[in-house]
Parts: sequence; structure tokens; C-alpha cells
Amino acid sequence: MKKLLLALTFITSVFVVDAQKAAWKSGILVDDFIYDTAAFPQCHSATIEETPQGMVAAFFGGTREGHPDVEIYLSHYKKGIWSKPKSVANGILNDTLRKACYNPVLFQVENGPLLLFYKIGNRVSDWKGYMKRSTDGGYTWGPQESLPEGYLGPIKNKPFMIDGELYCPSSTEVGGWKFHFEITPDLGKTWRKIGPLNDGQDIKCIQPSILFHKKGVLQVLGRTRNRQIAQAWSYDNGKTWGPVTLTNMPNNNSGTDAVTLKDGRHLLVYNHVRVPDSIPNPKGPRTPLNLAISKDGKNWEAALVLENSPISQYSYPTIMQAKDGKVHIVYTWRRLSVKHVIIDVNQLKTKKIKNGQWPGGNNVVGEVTLDP
Repeated sequence: MKKLLLALTFITSVFVVDAQKAAWKSGILVDDFIYDTAAFPQCHSATIEETPQGMVAAFFGGTREGHPDVEIYLSHYKKGIWSKPKSVANGILNDTLRKACYNPVLFQVENGPLLLFYKIGNRVSDWKGYMKRSTDGGYTWGPQESLPEGYLGPIKNKPFMIDGELYCPSSTEVGGWKFHFEITPDLGKTWRKIGPLNDGQDIKCIQPSILFHKKGVLQVLGRTRNRQIAQAWSYDNGKTWGPVTLTNMPNNNSGTDAVTLKDGRHLLVYNHVRVPDSIPNPKGPRTPLNLAISKDGKNWEAALVLENSPISQYSYPTIMQAKDGKVHIVYTWRRLSVKHVIIDVNQLKTKKIKNGQWPGGNNVVGEVTLDP
């Protein structure tokens, strides 16, 4: 049944993309699954990176999120085809103890190794950070390395090199949802922190991503429990940060990601779901999945609807721009597979998002069935 469902969705997706007739689809070049069948029933939290050997993606897979058999799987993209997912990390800690793996994040160091960050734990409050290194684009990996106590590495979204140091956007959930940065000047040998940027009481935010503006101005955007995407600004290239505030862009208490393009514009991939105040726990369904674009990180234009089925979930996207200028997005597809989308940003057809409302769409969630 799963294979048939994936096949039917693939056929539908290819028809829509090739025809370019469906609303909010202009600019999509590829819309495909990373895998059809696998040895594990569920997956989540994909990450993608470009290496000298080509594109590579990773995600966690297993019986279900949090189950001890959940491992980190990786696939390579060659000539338009993804390789069969291969386990590259697991939660086996000793002969008698095994825990789940979570939230892999890939980062290719320029003229250096490919880094893989991930977490191991029974639950979020039990997470411990780990990393591995590869010198051949992820085909082989060095030993598992523990991060220092209290460090988790990039929590969901990619890190960036700033002034020769690796800035990892991170967050904590125990004691309140808070943004912070974990910084290493030597690719994981030593670490320091900046933050937290908020107290986790008024605005509850996690999983930040970084945008780059001119003259050393940085912006982070991230997931909240406040019905709107959170942001914070730095005016000294990330050394100090202003307060965390809420944007006018909606959030359904699900992961987002953002990237600054080579031409200076910014892309945000997220679920454009406005959860009404009448719902006490502001968590909405993880559909639709949308792409917005902005010149200043404040005023956004609607660009794409990647998924809009009432069947949830489409979540935890990761976005990056390759050296050829094409934009790649990977995301969870109903916890059954991982979708990969390639976009030509020069073909996007956009409309202004006013007051957080997607143009011509139903942005408000009424009676909902909440996702896990």
C-alpha cells in the first residue's frame, strides 16, 4: 500500500511539474522521492548538502520517532537518481544500551571534510550531541565523536562559517524554548556559546536558521509556540543579538528553514498555517508546505505551494542553494518518505503576502487533528 501511495503521488507530482499549469508551481524543475521502499517504516528531519562528489541527503529512520532502532540514513544524488538509503550512525552506546537518533545536519567545509551532526537520546530532554566526519563526500565516515556536555550542535538547520568560525544555530526545550548559537573555531575541537537570545517564557522559540544581510547584519528565523515565526537581529556579524520578536508570518509549531541566495534575496520554507487563538495549544496540521521570498527578510512574497493535500504531514524542510544557482529542498513526506525538490528561482511567480495571509488561500485552521 505504501509503495502504491508513493507511486501514485510521484506520477501526479511529475504531471503537475511538467505541465507547469497548477497554481504556485512555477519554477519547480524536479519533484521526486529520495526513496520508495526502505527497511524502516518511518522517517523524518531531512538535511541536504553539496559536496565535491555531488549532492547528499540524510534523515533519521526507524520504527517511529524516539524508538531505539532509529538511525541516521544517507543517500547520494547521481545523474538524477538517489542511492538506496544507507545507515551511517546509530544510537548503540554499549553492549546493553541503545537509544534513538534525531535531527541530522550536514555541513560541507570548504576544502575540508563533510560534517554530520546528530543527537542521541530517549527523548529531547535526554539528547546528547554527536558528530562524524567524511573526507569522500559521505561514502565513508570516521568514528563517532561526542560533543561537550551541554552542546548539541546545529539543532535542525545548517551552520555557516562566519569570520572563520562555524556558527551552529541551536536551541533548547528544557526550561523553556530558547534560541542560542554554538560556535567552534576548529571544526568541533573547542566550543563556546552565544545566548540564549530569549528567556523562553513570553516567546517560546526553537530551531533557528540564519539569513545574511549587508554590512554584517544577520537575522534568525524559527519555530515557535506563539502562532508566528520568531526572529532576532544582529548588527555586528553575529557577535551580539537584539531581542527575539514575532514576525507577521504564521507558524503551526513546526520546523522551518531559510536561506540567503547569492543575489541577496531570502527564501523561507514553512507551513503557512494560521492557528486560531481559540485553540489553546497552538499546533496546527503540517500542511500545506510553502515557499516565500523576500528582499529584506521582513516583507515576504508567496512563491510556491510544495504540498497542499489535506492529508498531513509535510514538514521539517531544509533548503540550500547549490553552486549552479539551483535551490534544493528536502522535507518529510507523511513520515513515509523524503521529498526532494529542485527550483529555478528565476522562474518563480510571486504575489505579496499581506498581514500574514497567503494570497487567495485559506490560511486559518479550524477543527484540526494534531500531528505528532
